[in-house]
Amino acid sequence: MTDYGHPITFGLSLDPAVDRLPETRQMARHAAAGGLDYLAVQDHPYQPGYLDVWTMISHLVAETERIAFFPDVADLQLRPPTMLAKAAASLSVLSGGRIILGLGGGATADGIAAMGGLRRDGRQMVAYTEEALQVMRRALAGGAVRLRSEQHDIGGYQAGPVPPAPVPLWLGSQKSRMLAVTGRSSDGWISPLNIYVRPDEVPSRQQLIDTAARQAGRDPATVRRVYNVIGAIGSYTGPGLVGPVELWVDTLAAWAVELGFDTFVFWPATAHLRQAEIFAAEVVPAVRQRVQELRGQRGDGSGGRR
Repeated sequence: MTDYGHPITFGLSLDPAVDRLPETRQMARHAAAGGLDYLAVQDHPYQPGYLDVWTMISHLVAETERIAFFPDVADLQLRPPTMLAKAAASLSVLSGGRIILGLGGGATADGIAAMGGLRRDGRQMVAYTEEALQVMRRALAGGAVRLRSEQHDIGGYQAGPVPPAPVPLWLGSQKSRMLAVTGRSSDGWISPLNIYVRPDEVPSRQQLIDTAARQAGRDPATVRRVYNVIGAIGSYTGPGLVGPVELWVDTLAAWAVELGFDTFVFWPATAHLRQAEIFAAEVVPAVRQRVQELRGQRGDGSGGRR
């Protein structure tokens, strides 16, 4: 049993499709007003019907208050780490600190190559990603940034502006080498959708992250754990978590205290706006209450950690 003791937070995935932009704006405003913590946008720039993730987030930041945003996840092989850190720092300044960087090595080598990116193999991609995290961490802190290696040639520049609040670096990963990078070098693990990394597959991945964190001299509990959850609340025939509010509350609470997730990002499979409203109004407060009760029942003073 694993519970790292973090507050339970919730997000909503926004579809970057051009033809859904009016509904997407509505969903963003409802999520902010409904008390959700995050809005997440996937990054597949090689899809012609999708808006660019960073442009979309910048637009929606100006239309909302309080709620934080992150790419779920930004393709590091198409977005150089120096420029991505500059963009994140700039938008953090403009938004009052509402930016998190969700990052990944890239979903498809073919799509990356088609847009002019290098076709890196698995090991090269992992090495590139870990070094990119180091570059961005230095850049977000301000000061001189240099790194010369097989994967990067950054000769030295003065980074800035410095964000008003730290910009966390959350890494999307599911295979062993990248999960180890997550434990060593990131501030959080973004798991793929629950239909790609099933709940029964989560403990082994958490263990890989924890082991790598300890080997790097880090407390595994400092690494946030984010689950992308596709499904529908109510009657629906489709993939993912499907069922009434009660099932969602029981399931997400169990995934928090038994699997170690502290953040759930909802990907509605149908009736997106209505599903988002039900999630914010009925599921979220009930899960928070249930997790508080389950942690309280342990009464061991560990903050729920096992």
